[in-house]
Amino acid sequence: MARIFEHAHDFRINNLQVHNGHHLESSLNKLEARIAPGAIHDSAERCDAPKCHPDTRVAVQDDLYSWILDRDREPELPKKITWVTGPAGTGKTAVMGSLAGRCSEGGVLLATFFFASWSGSIGRCRKTVFVPTIAHQLAHCREDLKKAISNAIDKSPSIFEKNIHVQMEALVLAPLREVALQTNAAQLRGAIIIDGVDECEAEQYHDTTSGLKTKPVPARENDQDQLAILQVLQTASSDLSFPFRILIASRPERVFREFFTPDGTSASFVHKIDLHQDYNAEADITLFLEAHFNRIRRCYNLPTSWPPSGAIQALVRNASGQFVYAATVIRFLELGHRESPEVLLKAVLKMKARTNSNPFELLDLLYSHILASSPDPPLSIMWIRCIDLFNDGSRSPSSFVLEINLLLQTDPESSEAEHLLGNLHSLIQISAHGDQVETRYHIYHKSLLDFLCDHDRCGDLHIKIGIVTKFVWDRFIRACTRCCDPQFSYSHNFRKLVTFIPREVDSEGVIRSNATAPPATSVDWWVLSVIEHEGPSAHGALWEMFRNVHYQVRVEL
Repeated sequence: MARIFEHAHDFRINNLQVHNGHHLESSLNKLEARIAPGAIHDSAERCDAPKCHPDTRVAVQDDLYSWILDRDREPELPKKITWVTGPAGTGKTAVMGSLAGRCSEGGVLLATFFFASWSGSIGRCRKTVFVPTIAHQLAHCREDLKKAISNAIDKSPSIFEKNIHVQMEALVLAPLREVALQTNAAQLRGAIIIDGVDECEAEQYHDTTSGLKTKPVPARENDQDQLAILQVLQTASSDLSFPFRILIASRPERVFREFFTPDGTSASFVHKIDLHQDYNAEADITLFLEAHFNRIRRCYNLPTSWPPSGAIQALVRNASGQFVYAATVIRFLELGHRESPEVLLKAVLKMKARTNSNPFELLDLLYSHILASSPDPPLSIMWIRCIDLFNDGSRSPSSFVLEINLLLQTDPESSEAEHLLGNLHSLIQISAHGDQVETRYHIYHKSLLDFLCDHDRCGDLHIKIGIVTKFVWDRFIRACTRCCDPQFSYSHNFRKLVTFIPREVDSEGVIRSNATAPPATSVDWWVLSVIEHEGPSAHGALWEMFRNVHYQVRVEL
């Protein structure tokens, strides 16, 4: 810098700022390491995520897009949050995904976060990286905001270990205030879209310093973390330096109703949109079905008289505003391996609701009919329940299709997975055999799991969680035994998956069910494997599991 001012005189420098580009990138690299890239709207993980069919859901998308743009028409204290809600299957995620794409094309999309309890990505089902993921996207919107967020990380290197309220203040609000003070800065505007907050699961915190006699800390409930997210977003929206619009999509669960509509009417800070009540979905579902029936008819060379007169109208009535019903019917017709689309459609149209008390009855009948096409429905459902357990990325990061099949199949060399799930492709996405090493099972819609976990809805198809736990535990014992046997050779990913199982099954349930105890050699192998895969961090996890098991044994004795 001295050479720049060589021979200069009679000048004064005020507010000199020198930015080190390498230092800036270093801070942003730290931020990037703490995000959930799969939660962003255009991530590779969401390549097959639902989107609105062309010319459907136009009204609600137009209303939301106009609300994002027309902020200047609102009163002095505008509502910066819109809550988009509706029952399962009404198309919330599809609307948010399509709107995100439209906002991105229009240059008004700032950040997105799509929660997903089924995701294989660590972070999409927890609040831990929620704020860093939003901040990371904001940092790439403008250079001045990038510098402000980078400075915030430099000032507080431990910010990623703080709670989300502290993170929101440090990584988002404080940088926004800093940018707002710059007189020559262009005005910020745009939308932050957050979908599936009801799928956020609670973080569990463990105290490894207490003794064996101490009762384990009660598990935290999902709605605690969901409420924390809502509170931090409301705090941000009420800050005068926060210029953005926030769209939050979720089911109308109690924690959301009490937060957004505490007295039955919308709170002063929020707009509410109910996809089921405020918009007539029947016309959109009709368009969706007509387009897909035309494609199926061309693909299978069916007569122009198919589908028969009144069929689409009947399916629209059956859907009762639930896009998931229509989408499942189409997948069933396209992916049904046993019969032609004509035969399968006749079977669907024969399903009749018995009562009006269950709005999901026809969807439940459809799920039951498809599951019955498996050669062994109870075992197929057991597999689906296990897949749901292992699809939580924060629990088992190695839960690829190949590993799950190896764990659950009776014979490692068999094709049991295809035998059980081959007719269920309309419910669960199963990759081709050659892609199973690096892909995960994907359950198309959470409503299937809601159905299977509710005895009142699925009846004889219901499997108690304790039975699922014991099934997984028995497979775990078998896997540990085989891993100790030189004649079995398993991949690194499979062995890593096996190390996670005892920490995810219900220890109390295992003890109460008199589950089989693993051989001593298997226990030794498992403990050594945990230490090998996790290093020093394994000691806390092992101690916590040891304490919980011994506490339950003391209770039983």
